[in-house]
Amino acid sequence: MQTIPASDIILHIRDEGPRDGRVVMFGNSLGTDLRVWDALLPLLPAGLRIVRYDKRGHGLSDATPAPYSIDRLVSDAEAVCDGLSLRDITFVGLSIGGLIGQGLAATRPELVRALVLMDTAAQIGTAQMWQDRIDTINRDGVAALADPILKRWFTPRFRDTNPEFALWRNMLTRTSVAGYTGCCAAIAGADLTDSTRALTLPVMAMAGDQDGSTPPDLVRATAALCGADFHLIADAGHIPCVEQPEATAKLLTDFLKRTAP
Repeated sequence: MQTIPASDIILHIRDEGPRDGRVVMFGNSLGTDLRVWDALLPLLPAGLRIVRYDKRGHGLSDATPAPYSIDRLVSDAEAVCDGLSLRDITFVGLSIGGLIGQGLAATRPELVRALVLMDTAAQIGTAQMWQDRIDTINRDGVAALADPILKRWFTPRFRDTNPEFALWRNMLTRTSVAGYTGCCAAIAGADLTDSTRALTLPVMAMAGDQDGSTPPDLVRATAALCGADFHLIADAGHIPCVEQPEATAKLLTDFLKRTAP
């Protein structure tokens, strides 16, 4: 296993591929860990250096007491980049991972060559919505909200027919309460509209057509904010890299070709 220290915690990472390959760094969504990219990665071009990490409070990374801020989570991503001496990365961010990517591109532009925003936005939901979720989970645990969360994550067909669905439920419900609610608080406090509008690097945005967490119109609006191309992925919910890895990989591969050094 690979780790990187990030101020007060240890982050679990995976750094795979040639050391001199083009760096693509992935930031995962709320309630998932770095395995969310497993189906996608074999479909990407050979020769890439692929860096993944479990954000604070998720997967095998340390959890600190909630709440977290988006600045704290961006600093954790910076620690991965600095610890591995990464530069000119293409950052692919899913949901809260997309917020982290936007923040990283704004605060450390020398690190990020290009940005992919997957089922995310510059601002997601309302503070009250996230506080209601935090209150429920603090009282009853993550499992209490698993059903409505999974309905937003995946299409009915995936939920009804894919045997892996049970494993995604397990991943979600085994997320620590501190990690889940800490990241909820980070999303609640994040409005990156101004800094994302000011981005000048190449950006591509995509969304599943049945995403119930960050609906396509919300993602499309963020794409327009920073001049990004927007792509709709058919037959996918909030996590198209799981439901439609081939379509997601094609979009990402085309973007990598367009933004090659």
